[in-house]
Amino acid sequence: MTISTRGAGRAPAVLVLEDGRSFRGRAYGAVGETFGEAVFSTGMTGYQETLTDPSYHRQVVVMTAPHVGNTGVNDEDPESKQIWVAGYVVRDPARTPSNWRSRRSLDEELLSQGIVGISGVDTRALTRHLRERGAMRVGIFSGNAVQDEGILLAKVRQAPEMSGADLSAEVATKEAYVVPAVGTRKFTVAAIDLGIKGMTPRRLAERGIEVHVLPATATLDEVYAVEPDGVFFSNGPGDPSTADHPVALMRGVLERGTPLFGICFGNQILGRALGFGTYKLKYGHRGINQPVQDRTTGKVEVTAHNHGFAVDAPLDKVSDTEFGRAEVSHVCLNDQVVEGLQLLDRPAFSVQYHPEAAAGPHDAAYLFDRFVSLMEGQRA
Repeated sequence: MTISTRGAGRAPAVLVLEDGRSFRGRAYGAVGETFGEAVFSTGMTGYQETLTDPSYHRQVVVMTAPHVGNTGVNDEDPESKQIWVAGYVVRDPARTPSNWRSRRSLDEELLSQGIVGISGVDTRALTRHLRERGAMRVGIFSGNAVQDEGILLAKVRQAPEMSGADLSAEVATKEAYVVPAVGTRKFTVAAIDLGIKGMTPRRLAERGIEVHVLPATATLDEVYAVEPDGVFFSNGPGDPSTADHPVALMRGVLERGTPLFGICFGNQILGRALGFGTYKLKYGHRGINQPVQDRTTGKVEVTAHNHGFAVDAPLDKVSDTEFGRAEVSHVCLNDQVVEGLQLLDRPAFSVQYHPEAAAGPHDAAYLFDRFVSLMEGQRA
């Protein structure tokens, strides 16, 4: 990525997809060039949480909602210490933010962090194209970076693909840290940071859990050095087929029978640990309005998603694994993609979405309570 911080609002810009289609607009945020995987998010709000979600590392996010930036940027809602998206695409950015918590405009925040974006794009047409052709590599070019489109297309096709990308260690914490329990400490959890969002350990802490957040490279000995009552595997970016260390680590936890909960990337890690495969979705699930059914209760939840890969597990039967019987516990009602797994003979389960509700609905908050119940049962 090469950037400049001058003249963002006036510079011409062009978005070039790897299949040769292009869209012209105006620079939004920093001026320069950037590359990544083009994906779309269907959320009408929560853009600040989306931008700072480490799971979006190396992705160029297209917002399907036409108006973006209306509430500006505040200092309370970021899910990490920086913006992680590789680029940002909007149709009609707010001219002036209006919210009592706003400290600066979205354009200013993108500019200050060097995020190259583009506005004035027909995001509806772009989203339809990605739905038909699938997520693909893309480049955004603005200012002096705009050249002949044949040259720009060649640059896009030289960018790395998301398939085969091992990214979790790039976004995870390098040093362990502790999020203390709110009120009386009831349990201790080791949380493996594969790209964890800030709200997740807070949701655990609200339930009396002291959370030890550990790097993605943590060993099994380091996990059990904190004497955990449970182990949590977080969301994160990249291709789960490359995540051999987290898979080995999770298998060690399963062998010990410690209560285990995984979300998003953690769901894919559990799938691999149980012997299932993973595959890349055509265009993925991203947004805060995805319908999922909890098959154990029949309840339908509106959920927050951000994943381009999924677990390949049978929906119609209980599977025998090295760690006992396993079944698909949750399924997406749009396309029947596996959205959750649970073991029937050990205290372990996972979901493919984000129950911490940052951003997004609170329908899935019960999953943290389900994790607490597993730890209570183990202790009893």
